[in-house]
Amino acid sequence: MLYKTNNKLRFLGALLGACLMACLVSCSGTKKNVDPVPETKHFLWKVSDENSSVWLLGSIHLADSTLYPLAPVIDSAFAQAEELAVEINLNDDEVVKELGEQSASQGMLAEGTLRDLLPEDMWNTVDSLCAAWNVPMEMIEKARPWLAATTLSSYAFMQAGLNPEYGIDYVFLDRAAMDGKAIVGLETAEEQIGALADTTESDSAGVYYLRTTLREISGFHDLITNIMRAWKTGDDDLLHSLLDDVDDEDSLSQDSKYKEEYEQRIYVNRNAKMADSIATFLRENRNVFVVVGVAHLALEKDNVIEALKRRGFKIERF
Repeated sequence: MLYKTNNKLRFLGALLGACLMACLVSCSGTKKNVDPVPETKHFLWKVSDENSSVWLLGSIHLADSTLYPLAPVIDSAFAQAEELAVEINLNDDEVVKELGEQSASQGMLAEGTLRDLLPEDMWNTVDSLCAAWNVPMEMIEKARPWLAATTLSSYAFMQAGLNPEYGIDYVFLDRAAMDGKAIVGLETAEEQIGALADTTESDSAGVYYLRTTLREISGFHDLITNIMRAWKTGDDDLLHSLLDDVDDEDSLSQDSKYKEEYEQRIYVNRNAKMADSIATFLRENRNVFVVVGVAHLALEKDNVIEALKRRGFKIERF
């Protein structure tokens, strides 16, 4: 059974899905040679210490029905778990409320409009996309650049036929609720929104994020199709080639600064916190099935898997 999604949940799903876009934008880097992974492998790991183990699954936050059914090994791992841990617990009404409040407080301009902050050509692109996709301009004109980027990337997901109902997080949240499993949020609403938000006076990093998002949107359908194919086949090489694609425009010194800032906030800081949580689960001998965005596990720099390896945990991939 999938979520019977209302408009509020669709918005929140799109917001979480935009975190994937943020990772695509911020985590570009130097590629490395990677040994091929057999097609029988999935983005599923078992992390163990001497007494206990935790399952760790890389998620696509928004997807379509072609992602299902999931592999039996994934379903079996979830069935064995007593708890589900996700990035943020959208089964909690208070968390949902806080997400909306944080989006409004950190994402709206107190004075002026988005157009005032953008170069004319960028604003024209935003305006054209809004007209083509019937995006209400009142959602955009008072938004800070990071929120405008998040909103437009969310619409891009929908244009590509993706839906939060089929996001892996959502499916397991639904199953956990049906099975009576405890649900744990790894992040707060403030932390999740804060990772994307740029509330500085100039909004420079947010403008960078919006510009890069607009550049990605032109090839977004193919990008997402290939990410889903990489996920379904456990293809590390393909996923790395998509996530680590380097754009020459990002080599500019100022853009490089903003890219590193986003990478630190969206990727490095959050991965360290996720690894801390998993280490705590193991220390407390808790039987947890953890689901986080696949980029947090598969990118080659400071990912969660490498952080856990450095702590001496046994890592097995399935």
